[in-house]
Amino acid sequence: MPDRPLKIVVIEESPVRAAILEDGLREAGHSLVMRIPDRANLLERIYAIDPDVILIDLENPSRDVLEQMFQVSRAVKRPVGMFVDQTDHSSIEAAIDAGVSAYVVDGLKKERVKPILDTMVSRHQAFAKLRAELDQAKSQLEERKVVDRAKGVLMRQKNIGEEQAYALLRTVAMNEKKKISEIAQAVVTAAELLK
Repeated sequence: MPDRPLKIVVIEESPVRAAILEDGLREAGHSLVMRIPDRANLLERIYAIDPDVILIDLENPSRDVLEQMFQVSRAVKRPVGMFVDQTDHSSIEAAIDAGVSAYVVDGLKKERVKPILDTMVSRHQAFAKLRAELDQAKSQLEERKVVDRAKGVLMRQKNIGEEQAYALLRTVAMNEKKKISEIAQAVVTAAELLK
């Protein structure tokens, strides 16, 4: 999260319930709090504000409203906390699948806002780090597969060993100032074209 003050959006139709969240946030030292009182053009409005954190209060949400809020959570890639008065197991699972950072049942109390906010921001950061590590691992695995395929092509085409094929890829990559995986992809693509 940024070193500057957090910009927090509260999505809540009821002024009384919104005030509970807003008071809790202000008492916790958060002054950049904006309220969205209805769900019309919600994603568009959230993107315009570009908040660091989103808090959603849903007193007794219908399935449709929950799904709309889960879509928001999936789209914005920000810590999202939801306060609901009632829930069921499938709603909790859907919230987790949607990436909601905190799903709080019957917990809309001013004094709980700060610890919940701190937890959801930390949880969001931890998951973002894990997601980045997973994406990097997948990318490395894909690059490795392409390099292996390119080595195979070179070994067959040039009748050379695996070490020589890799050395050739590395030499061309250094000369071209490119990654080995980029050269390997070019070799694989060329081999596909020449079949």
